[in-house]
Parts: sequence; C-alpha cells; structure tokens
Amino acid sequence: MQQFDYKDHHPSFLPEGKKWKLVWNDEFDGTELDRTKWDYRLSMMGKRHPAWTDKAVHLDGNSNAVFTVIEEDGRPVSSQLQTGCNFMDEPVTATKFVNDHLQWNIGKLKEPLFTHTYGYYECRCKLQQMPDNRWWSAFWLQSPIIGASLDPAESGTELDIMECFKYGKIAAHNAFTGGYGLDMKRAKVGGVDNFDMEQFHRFGMLWDETGYTFYIDGREDGHIDQYVSRRPQFILLTTEVRGYRFENHQPTPESYEVIGKDAFIVDYVRVFDQVD
Repeated sequence: MQQFDYKDHHPSFLPEGKKWKLVWNDEFDGTELDRTKWDYRLSMMGKRHPAWTDKAVHLDGNSNAVFTVIEEDGRPVSSQLQTGCNFMDEPVTATKFVNDHLQWNIGKLKEPLFTHTYGYYECRCKLQQMPDNRWWSAFWLQSPIIGASLDPAESGTELDIMECFKYGKIAAHNAFTGGYGLDMKRAKVGGVDNFDMEQFHRFGMLWDETGYTFYIDGREDGHIDQYVSRRPQFILLTTEVRGYRFENHQPTPESYEVIGKDAFIVDYVRVFDQVD
C-alpha cells in the first residue's frame, strides 16, 4: 500500500498502482464537531429511533471523535453521524396536494453535506472494548435513494466497510441493494476473527467500476463485483446499543453496563479520488 502523509496526522494506506488526491476528510481537530461535515442520524424508516441521540459523541482535543454510551430517560443510547441522509428515514407528517388530502409517504428531505461516487474511503479507529451483546460500531456508505428502483447503478447500494458486533470479530463486508424489504439483495466477503481490539486500525474500501475492494490495515480483505452503484453516496460513522431492533425494542440488560465505561474512537475519515 502507498502511504499518504497528512500534515501532523497519522498516514493513510492507499492501494498501489494508482495516483490519489484527497477530496474530503475530517481529522476531528479541535473540540467541536464540524457540523458543516456531519449531521446526526436520529430516525430510521420513518420513525424516531429510540437508540440514538445527538449527545453521545464529542471531540477529545487530541484529534479524535469519541463515541460513548450515555443515559437518557433511564435508557442507554449512543450517536450516529452521517454526511447525508436516506430519503425514507425522516418521519412522515400530514400533507396535502394543493387542496386534496393525499398523503406523501416520505418525510422532509434534507440537502446532503457530502456525497461522492467512486474513490477510496478510509477510517482509522479504535473499536469498543466491552464484551458482546452491549453495543456495536460501524463505518459505511449509503445511497440517499436506496431501494427506489431495482437497479443498483441507479438507486445505490449500502456498503459496509467495517462492522464490529462482537468483541474480537470484524463482520463480513456487505453490499446491500434493493432497499430493506422484499427486494433486498446482499453480497458479502471477508471478515476477521480473533481481531486485535487494543490498537487503532485502518478500514478502507476502493469503489470503482469493477465493484468494491475492502482493506484492513492496508491488506485486501475481499472484493465484491455485484451491485455496483453509480450513485453519489454518503458516509456514516455509527454506534448502536444492542436490543432496540428486537421485537420488544428494548436495550439488552448488558447494555446498561456500558454507560460511561466504553468508547469507539475515530481518528480520521478520508476520501480519495484516483488521478489519471
């Protein structure tokens, strides 16, 4: 892998044989989250999601974004950051078409802060430290209009660059398309067991016309040549307390143990374009 040095920050590891230019990044310098780059994800599929808050991530003054679990209304919750949004996420409010009482079943749309097509996407982070069944972390991309058609080139694909649901395990990298209902399709590749959770690691993905190639610490961890999106997509850094997606929508008993005692720490997120 090529090494890209950025000022006084840790370098990026970039795929060999190509020239690269940095097109978007956040080094999380300072003490305040840059709201021109990030918004909070608070709703999912038309409903306010009870697991998420806009108060559980902060900058530590040492160029890190620190995600934690806090208590709100007696429950453990955490934060999700995104540079855009899914058109289906915002809750629906009552609407009329001129004078007709017809319901448009999509909530208020937002302008994205950053979307991009193709390139190399990389995050350097240190994963959560507590055992399973408490909370999880992820670095991924999503299309603003995923599921709006059956064509992934047109409506996009969810791309899971890093997901850590269990201590010591990096889940397989996913490409989901067709939305999240009857038309959903999935391809997956890679993943690591017995992963060193004590250190910072780099998780990357090269997205080009051939598909998606995933990297962990500069080493290739699989390629997916299906469901290639041509749609500009947005970046997400997310954490979530376990249990809220189960049928009873309640946090697991173990998740209460995490409040104020664990962290998902992100050093940087960078996006590079290939230079001809």
